[in-house]
Amino acid sequence: DIIRSLKTLSYPAVLKTRQFGYDGKGQYIIKQQKDIEVALSALGGDQLILEGFIDFDLEISVLVARGQDGSTQCYDPVENKHKNHILDISIAPARVAEEIKKMAVAQATKIVNALEYVGVMAVEFFVSAQNPKLRVNEVAPRVHNSGHWTIEACNTSQFEQHIRAICGLPLGNPDMRGEAVMINLIGDDILQYEELLKDPLANVHHYGKCTIRPGRKMGHVTRVFTEN
Repeated sequence: DIIRSLKTLSYPAVLKTRQFGYDGKGQYIIKQQKDIEVALSALGGDQLILEGFIDFDLEISVLVARGQDGSTQCYDPVENKHKNHILDISIAPARVAEEIKKMAVAQATKIVNALEYVGVMAVEFFVSAQNPKLRVNEVAPRVHNSGHWTIEACNTSQFEQHIRAICGLPLGNPDMRGEAVMINLIGDDILQYEELLKDPLANVHHYGKCTIRPGRKMGHVTRVFTEN
């Protein structure tokens, strides 16, 4: 199946596990045919997904909430930057054209309604100057790392919004209080914790994980910028 699919997708391609893969885990890049056996051995099992590579300019995500009554609310699209396959920085709102933002919000809303989902969902998009300008990259049926900035930057955080939705309460106002930049504290970055607390603009979140490991998300810091 892999060899046949590679004739369509071509090299390089990414072989992924169907479950429990995140932040670069559970995947293997196949650059040539001899990598196939190595990839199969590394990932194990036969329930795998093969994905091709595409060209894109940047990634954005839309957090959309849907209540039990079918009402929906979307947060402003956020721009995501990655390092070593792990979300590093989220910039809100995304620095893309209004046309792109409207398309992303419309598609995210269409997805959450089609699935009759209740709660907060993150829909990630690859943005390209070519057509199609938007491609859905990932659908995460939960509150999402790319939405942690909403805690300080929005009238209603993604966490409160999720509880409102699943409890049948009216959805809150997702409007932004100001532009925001969220930086993940990955691995040893958490050692900056006490220094970050000295920054009056920094809203620092320590996840309380006892063991520091490379690539492990240990916390995040959000800065909100409002006009005087």
